[in-house]
Amino acid sequence: MNNNFYIEVSCEQRNYGKERICGDVFLTRKISEENRTIAILSDGMGHGVKANVLATLTATMSLNFTIEHKHPEKIADIIMNTLPVCSERQMSYSTFTIVDIEANGQITILEYDNPQTIILRNLKDFDPGWQQTVMHTDKNEGKEIRTCRFKPKKEDRILFFSDGITQSGLGTEKFPLGWGHENLLSYAEGLVKNTPHISAAKLAEKIVNLAYRNDNFSSKDDTSCASIYFREPRKLLISTGPPYEEENDKELGRAVKQFNGKKIVCGATTADIIARELDVTIEDSLEFTDPELPPVSTMPGVDLVTEGILTITKVTRILKDYSPTYDLGNGPADRIIKMVRESDEIEIIIGTRINIAHQDPNLPVDLEIRRTVVKRMARLLEEKFLKEVHIRYI
Repeated sequence: MNNNFYIEVSCEQRNYGKERICGDVFLTRKISEENRTIAILSDGMGHGVKANVLATLTATMSLNFTIEHKHPEKIADIIMNTLPVCSERQMSYSTFTIVDIEANGQITILEYDNPQTIILRNLKDFDPGWQQTVMHTDKNEGKEIRTCRFKPKKEDRILFFSDGITQSGLGTEKFPLGWGHENLLSYAEGLVKNTPHISAAKLAEKIVNLAYRNDNFSSKDDTSCASIYFREPRKLLISTGPPYEEENDKELGRAVKQFNGKKIVCGATTADIIARELDVTIEDSLEFTDPELPPVSTMPGVDLVTEGILTITKVTRILKDYSPTYDLGNGPADRIIKMVRESDEIEIIIGTRINIAHQDPNLPVDLEIRRTVVKRMARLLEEKFLKEVHIRYI
């Protein structure tokens, strides 16, 4: 968290046509020791595997050089010198946008050949003072990069995207020259005005979906929109497992009751303890939305009640495989993923009482004890999803 607000980072993508691999690559890294967040979007020329390899190379180099605090012009020069150039069009095979958010709140944006980044402040387009720089190195003489530096304010948003967004609808009656920057800006401003606290993920998703519709539901290019939102943190509590000592049941109930945010309880025994301590009744459901997991239950004061270790194990598996194109269902694990994505600070309370059922050697090998599974889930949330996670044992 910088300057007392949370930085939410998200990216939504659609592949070109029926390609299975996206030619755009989005990378993000939270450097905890520097309280720094870096986000990068690269667009490889063409589609499919070749474009993805080039974009991955560009994004990875961009990330590593930015981490090293290299000057933006130096970063651009090194990347351009490394990438191959199209012999016919004399163009680099990959474009990039780099957003570097430092501990003091200073933001540096570097662009090369991607559409210009949109910054929204007070529901309107904000100009941070973009600078066009013409490069004068041997191999890159005459090439232009765009840079800007500014400090964010609460509720600011940064949108950066590949040209699959701005060129969507190209050649159609409605957008013969493509959707374009101005139409995109107007649409984004309208979304934020009508839904002031729309999440970064939802805003990016809506923009990508409209671009998809502009292309008559068959993307004519890889389509990506990255979104950054500076706001108050959204908090989530996940409680799983009964306390080691029964006298701590009251402490668990009190922690759930007093938590200021959304709440998930995983495990029947855990739910029974919390329901008893809060003096509420659990209502079970018979609606199976996931063949691998028992149905969810409901409890006043708690947003979601699920089975325990099986559900947590599946959540961890989905987090590992998750990508912007992952199709979530409505099962218990999928619902937890959706709530996690919409949250920033996640507190996990792990009860340390051993459940004898989970030591049965006939159960699947990957059904590990609760603490191990939850630790793995927490690590994925921190490293892959940039969540702030706190684990408490009870």
